[in-house]
Amino acid sequence: MATIQSNWKIDGSQEAKRIVNPIRDIVDGRKLEENPEKELINLSLGDPTVFGNLPIHEAMKKAIQDAVNSGTCNGYGPAHGLQQARKAVAKHYGAPDSPLTENDVIMTCGCSGALDLCITSIGNSGQNILIPRPGFVLYRCLSVPRGVEARQYDLLPDKQWEADLDHMEKLIDANTVAIVVVNPSNPCGSVYSKQHILEILAVAERHFLPVIADEVYAGLVFSGSKFYSIASLSQNVPVLSCGGMGKKYLVPGWRVGWILIHDKNDILKKEVVPCLMSATRKILGPSTILQAALPDILENVPNSYVENTMNVVQANATAVYNKLSAVPGLQPVIPLGAMYMMVGIDLTKFPNLTSAIDLMEKLMCEESVYCLPGECFQYPGFFRLVLSMPNDRVKEACSRITDFCKKYYVEAK
Repeated sequence: MATIQSNWKIDGSQEAKRIVNPIRDIVDGRKLEENPEKELINLSLGDPTVFGNLPIHEAMKKAIQDAVNSGTCNGYGPAHGLQQARKAVAKHYGAPDSPLTENDVIMTCGCSGALDLCITSIGNSGQNILIPRPGFVLYRCLSVPRGVEARQYDLLPDKQWEADLDHMEKLIDANTVAIVVVNPSNPCGSVYSKQHILEILAVAERHFLPVIADEVYAGLVFSGSKFYSIASLSQNVPVLSCGGMGKKYLVPGWRVGWILIHDKNDILKKEVVPCLMSATRKILGPSTILQAALPDILENVPNSYVENTMNVVQANATAVYNKLSAVPGLQPVIPLGAMYMMVGIDLTKFPNLTSAIDLMEKLMCEESVYCLPGECFQYPGFFRLVLSMPNDRVKEACSRITDFCKKYYVEAK
């Protein structure tokens, strides 16, 4: 066997070796075992199905059943998506100030698939895109292996995680090809004001850069806030808006997403759109059954369904913020939407904790509460909590975090 093996030499690809996922690198590299005397409360995964308290709407079940029973959705579809699915998405997400037709929609395997196609189609090795910090790991995972540098512009926690526009602009050079904007935000839960989006668009327009908008949480905002799609406010900047059903309809495992091509001045028409269409051929689109069900889902699931979800999340956000704001050494930032909260930790008050990663490990081992450290989002000194759990789990998690912090807190002398 040794002789046979020595004659084989098959190298893995350099592109795959360049894939960087801080969440996996940080979490998988540590042995995390919960306290066996306490039930695990997992606040790490942005999957609204985990706790079972947010069921899908009955209209969604019927739409899937009808698609299956029709017997017409079992074959291949066009690589860029079924016509009826694209038409339904265009109708649902188009608006007078940002109109769409079915030809402006590409169906993808989840929102992550949409982002993959956009970055594949717009960036070459040696170029760079701008991404937010803190930010989801996916943007780096998709760009760096292709030789596209991911330059991180800062978000400002004391300004509801607005983009630091001066920092953003300083990162732009002749090789910058796009700005990624995430609104509403994972991991911050921020929702940008109309004015701030206009300010971001002004930067993009000055430098002739398209925006790749991660809007998978579109419309998932708390009472008192309002979501503005970036495309609806853009006059001259082309926008590739990436979205999907996973978060809004509580089915991330269904893997149905889309790209909305907002190109009022035909800036992307010659080069980028053909590249997008070409890139779809790598995967050949999401499930035809789910695409076929999509028109009925978009038409028949009422707004009240989404509002009920956000009422749960907002109530949790308020409870967590009120509880953790009273804990010395913690500085939670109140979110305005999505399903997350970032919590700052003043490590000078916790001398026996070396970092947010250390906090994650000890909190898991001692209190069986699992959260993600800010290092997973390139933002040390914070940790992220998911807010989609039942209210009793919220109270219990906050109590455990409070007890943990009291144990490690040291009053300044």
